[in-house]
Amino acid sequence: MKGNGDVRNIVARPGITDKGDLRRNVDEVVLSSRVIDIHTHLFSNEFGRLNLYGIDNLLTYHYLVAELFRSASVTSDAFWRKSKTDQADLVWQTLFVENSPISEAARGVITVLNAFGLDTSADRLDEARDYFRSRDIGVHLDHVLKFACVDSIVMTNDPFDSDEMEIWNSSGAIDPRFKASLRMDRLLNNWPQTAEKLAGMGYLVDAHMSGETILEIRRYLDKCVERMRPLYMAVSLPDDFRYPAGDVRNRMINEIVLPTAREHRLPFALMIGVRRGVNPALRAAGDGVGRADVSAVERICVENPDVRFLATFLSRENQHELCVSARKFDNLIPFGCWWFLNNPSIIAEITTERLELLGTTFIPQHSDARVLEHLIYKWQHSRRVIADCLYNSYEQLLSVGRSVDRSLISRDVEKLFVGNFSRWVGLDGVRVSGNGDRRTEDLVEM
Repeated sequence: MKGNGDVRNIVARPGITDKGDLRRNVDEVVLSSRVIDIHTHLFSNEFGRLNLYGIDNLLTYHYLVAELFRSASVTSDAFWRKSKTDQADLVWQTLFVENSPISEAARGVITVLNAFGLDTSADRLDEARDYFRSRDIGVHLDHVLKFACVDSIVMTNDPFDSDEMEIWNSSGAIDPRFKASLRMDRLLNNWPQTAEKLAGMGYLVDAHMSGETILEIRRYLDKCVERMRPLYMAVSLPDDFRYPAGDVRNRMINEIVLPTAREHRLPFALMIGVRRGVNPALRAAGDGVGRADVSAVERICVENPDVRFLATFLSRENQHELCVSARKFDNLIPFGCWWFLNNPSIIAEITTERLELLGTTFIPQHSDARVLEHLIYKWQHSRRVIADCLYNSYEQLLSVGRSVDRSLISRDVEKLFVGNFSRWVGLDGVRVSGNGDRRTEDLVEM
């Protein structure tokens, strides 16, 4: 290499040397590799009405509802009085007929319809509705998972939701492709109401956290873990979350959540930065985003080196700080491009940043899907961006003389899409401990 840094004369070792071949190989591997979708709001068929699918649910997704009010003259009160069918018709007419569906969420619906060979330019939804009504849900689920190249799905399971827990307690085996996660939001963010619910179930708890409250909550969570076999615990936290802090939430994290994580060897996923109810009239579509304090995650990691944490932040401005923090703590793994970050331009920026700072030691994406068919568009769109980012990284390796071949690409994609998460939660029988050691465990078949 010349002293001025000119790398034109460097010749890579045997492997893929042509950029066109490199592009083709990266695309083929990324677009066809199976993935574990580590965070969704989907449910298996055993959960009945909680399992959402079909065109009306796609169109009334809160991403599109928020967008609707920017173009339609309807008031929020009038919109919510409509039936779901009428709401979907209004969204379609406004965002897909009267406007071009070029937002990420609107384009996603087009991607889904196209995947099933349905008319994407029709003025009415008759064809789409007839198609989804005609589908056997079991066959449809298999089709969607195959099309999206998704091997398994992690649900968001609320142990304090009566309807959901009734299904857990009454049903037999759950579809093995659907894994549980234990959501702690109602416990950590809404304790007074949750205390009333637990007390009504016969647990000796009170809103003041006195007496046997801590032990009783632990007893309830232990029962939930035994029944649901979650892969991790999780919580969505506001942008003003601080740790440590002298509040009830911090006390519950330290005295309930972290001890439960230790006892059952469950990672704890921190999802930080949501501002609830910025516009309450929009209901679920009315939440916003705020920049959070990444040092709170650093402090919880340094004080609990034996607990594994997953972390994602809602604000774009927090992403670089999270990458730097992950370089300092081997019990922390960043994951996904959450919610308002799930846009191609931002996914590209975040994924490139993570590759440059963390190599392949992160989980690039999760769908956050609420409707079954979201798996199709969210993974198809994200895979294309991830392929671009990986191609750029490999092209830079080639330029400085390091060979790249198909097996290397496949190895890296397997880590990003399956391996990193599987090892973090112990799905492959080898679990990464808080200090980075790997230990073999006897795991219950999920």
